[in-house]
Amino acid sequence: MFGFDRTRMPTTAEALPGRDTPMAISGIHHVLERDITAPPPEGCDEIVLGLGCFWGAERLFWELPGVLFTAVGYAGGYTPNPTYKEVCTGRTGHGEVVRVVFDPTEIGLPELLRVFWEAHDPTQGMRQGNDIGNEYRSLILVHNDHQRDIAEKSRSEYARALESAGRGEVTTEIVPLEHFYYAEEYHQQYLSKNPMGYCGLKGTGVSCPIS
Repeated sequence: MFGFDRTRMPTTAEALPGRDTPMAISGIHHVLERDITAPPPEGCDEIVLGLGCFWGAERLFWELPGVLFTAVGYAGGYTPNPTYKEVCTGRTGHGEVVRVVFDPTEIGLPELLRVFWEAHDPTQGMRQGNDIGNEYRSLILVHNDHQRDIAEKSRSEYARALESAGRGEVTTEIVPLEHFYYAEEYHQQYLSKNPMGYCGLKGTGVSCPIS
């Protein structure tokens, strides 16, 4: 578990084995008081996003009108039901991500993606600022082709805006969501439980032109 280069993805042979047992959590949102393990209500939708440390990222989304509930977890890698300590080794391949369940009649996926792009620097590869490792990479994990089309269009539009501003190339991955593993209870809505806690969110200052 020590000495692994966390700025690259592990191979499947290097990945930690994990476990069959899911993380035990209360399932109740500390702010919105909804069941964070529930499927989206009828007519609603969800997206999973990674934009660095998930503490500040989750708060960013639970504060938006139209967001029904959020949860933090791990996705995009190999290890089943990982722990936070395992993710921090870089040998799970998972990113720190936020599950966002929303009502599309109040806030659409393009609007959520605008917030996503403007809240972090999607050009940094396996890091966000001083947070270094593959768990901090920029990720959009989609549920279907419709979400993928919207996400890819938004990535292209923001890439052009960043290029015009003299910034680097976008490294954000857009991939199908295979598994979302809930993070430990103390990570859920962390900044509600710890208002003075760490928040590493820092955008580029470049506005996202998504309509």
